[in-house]
Amino acid sequence: MGSHSSLEVAIEGLKKFLSEKDDVAAAQIEKLIVGLQETDVNEFDPVQRIKEGFHYFKTHKFDKHPELYNKLKEGQWPKFLVFACSDSRVCPSHILNFQPGEAFMVRNIANMVPQFDQLRYTGVGAAIEYAVTALEQVQNILVIGHSKCGGIQRLMTHPEDHTPPFDFIDEWVKIGLPAKLKVKANFGDLPIEEQCKHCEKEAVNLSLINLQTYPYVKMGLANKRLRLLGGYYDFVNGTFELWEFEPRFSHLFST
Repeated sequence: MGSHSSLEVAIEGLKKFLSEKDDVAAAQIEKLIVGLQETDVNEFDPVQRIKEGFHYFKTHKFDKHPELYNKLKEGQWPKFLVFACSDSRVCPSHILNFQPGEAFMVRNIANMVPQFDQLRYTGVGAAIEYAVTALEQVQNILVIGHSKCGGIQRLMTHPEDHTPPFDFIDEWVKIGLPAKLKVKANFGDLPIEEQCKHCEKEAVNLSLINLQTYPYVKMGLANKRLRLLGGYYDFVNGTFELWEFEPRFSHLFST
């Protein structure tokens, strides 16, 4: 940590010094800055990061809350099944402060839920089936979309941009095609960035609709044992919006 901070200070100092020098000296300083930045990257030790991360968890959480972790030895009773994006900036446990045992998680590209299909997307289907039928305490299914989603951007721009196809991503994000078509029909005159923002939320609604094609979810809704919730995390502005599908969408809060 100290070494990382020292490098940053050195780089900033050199950048300030750079503005005061002639072209020859400036070129030499630029080269030195690049070298320092490469050193900073090369010093990252993934094994040490994992070790330190677990040590922090063990010291500050596991050892400090024995009653919670002793209870989790007996089983899990989550109240939530959460679908979220694989994006490293949108971890639900951090955003919503979920504690261990509180939420059964599924993360994938663009937080999508496909329609029920026993031959395709079986990983998603297995997670839904297990959460709803085996973990009988699950009462809420929450799908969280987020700002600047790369998966949604790919959905909204491909194949129109004529970029080469991906092996898996393009087929996966096609799940969201109905959301894309709706956004294009309603907001097609807006810049693509604005269209993506609309689709980030519309894709959540589509996933909530698709969830109802799973027989266990449909039964849970009929018995009023399950609620379907949509969420949207804007990490640019630090806000979160929540709504419910009842069978129509009902806004709950924005904060």
